[in-house]
Amino acid sequence: MSVTEEAIGAQVQRGNAYRPSMSAPRAWASSYLRRASIADCACALAAGLLAARIRFGGLEQIPVVYVFLLLATPVMWYFCVLLAGGYDSRVIGLGSDEFRRIINAALGVAALVVITSYLTHLDLSRSYVGLALPWATVADLGCRYLLRKHLHLRRGRGSCNHRVIAVGHADAVADLVTTLRRDRYHGLSVVASCVAGEADGERLAGVPVAGALDQVAEAVSAYDADTVAVLACPEMGPARLRELAWTLEKTGTDLFVAPVLLDVAGPRTTIRPVAGLPLMYLDHPDLSGGKQVIKGLFDRATAGGALILLAPLFITIALAIKVIDPGPVFFRQSRVGRDGRRFTVYKFRTMRVDAERIKAQYAKANEGNGVLFKLRRDPRVTKTGRWLRRWSLDELPQLVNVLIGDMSLVGPRPALPEEAARYCNQMRRRLAVKPGITGLWQVSGRSDLPWEEAVRLDMRYVENWSFALDLQILWKTCSAVLGGTGAY
Repeated sequence: MSVTEEAIGAQVQRGNAYRPSMSAPRAWASSYLRRASIADCACALAAGLLAARIRFGGLEQIPVVYVFLLLATPVMWYFCVLLAGGYDSRVIGLGSDEFRRIINAALGVAALVVITSYLTHLDLSRSYVGLALPWATVADLGCRYLLRKHLHLRRGRGSCNHRVIAVGHADAVADLVTTLRRDRYHGLSVVASCVAGEADGERLAGVPVAGALDQVAEAVSAYDADTVAVLACPEMGPARLRELAWTLEKTGTDLFVAPVLLDVAGPRTTIRPVAGLPLMYLDHPDLSGGKQVIKGLFDRATAGGALILLAPLFITIALAIKVIDPGPVFFRQSRVGRDGRRFTVYKFRTMRVDAERIKAQYAKANEGNGVLFKLRRDPRVTKTGRWLRRWSLDELPQLVNVLIGDMSLVGPRPALPEEAARYCNQMRRRLAVKPGITGLWQVSGRSDLPWEEAVRLDMRYVENWSFALDLQILWKTCSAVLGGTGAY
């Protein structure tokens, strides 16, 4: 379905007076921010009341000055979150950005309390402040997390999405539509497209073609969109893009431009004005140096502590393996690590002893991603092995690989030698870092992922590595393991 000539003509006759109906797309954002502000104030007040009760032994014994402070804390918290950008609709659903702004607001409240007490010579209880602020921060982060998860659920059902008009060449638009459909929690739903040149048919990747590049504003109105995504397109030059931005400004429609660089996160990119031109600077990924030393120390310390704490579990699993299928407890296999160096990976054995010898019998039934051999109901897997794989407990011995430095807690999936031998130059990039026990591939579906998607996730990790990303992946691994998605 395309925008009809009659609809376009009607919009032109109205000139700049047209304004698409933004109430429906924007209502969910206003509702979310309203709930977030109520949660912010409630957390600040609750933390203050709890701290006062502990500090003074009961609410009836709170001094008058602290009563005023209790009443002022939610207000201070709200305005500090506001100043930190915590109510910016553009960060809705983006956990890292949203959480960082809450933490910045907490630091702002702390600074405000210190400055106020100094200027007014107010002798505030350090224990009260030391309890109230951390508790308010943790509680608020928890509430924001729950709000975000609820938002993701609603987006998965098709609501609370930004309605997007994609602008660019047909191939780029189709790729964008496919990507956004796969990751619905981002909240961007392409409702129509404006393509450069002649479009093959009236639909592209399942969405209507609304017209050419000069019909974007009309498409926004016709499809009630609130966002325009301009992909890399030589026909959309600086002057044309500037005119489009001016037109969309009149209707409050958001505009974002996708760079040619893919899978490169914000921390590596910086926009700097040079001679009046906004140039994007791309920093090299930090794959060596001090941050990698910290990562290595964290990995080994965590692995060593986990091995000590999990020793009883290791013994229990080893006995279960021996009872069900006598043979070696551990499975050893050669894998390719950083810079192509081979090492031996350790796992709990989940298959029969002769599993590798009889593998060829099941080659035609392969349900893997085209490169790796996988069967959902592999007859070679033992009863204990199915249980271990369901909860990813078979991976625990890889903590030994982390301790000796062959692997990391987080990283690309350790590749088999025959798999690595088929890598092209671009795919060998994933060997620039140590492989990990978990990674983006595991928290995104594991064995259910197509081969190309698994490689893309590994490449994204290498290009955007940070210690914060490692912590985020470790946190998400818990839910991935409990959900059991792709574990077979």
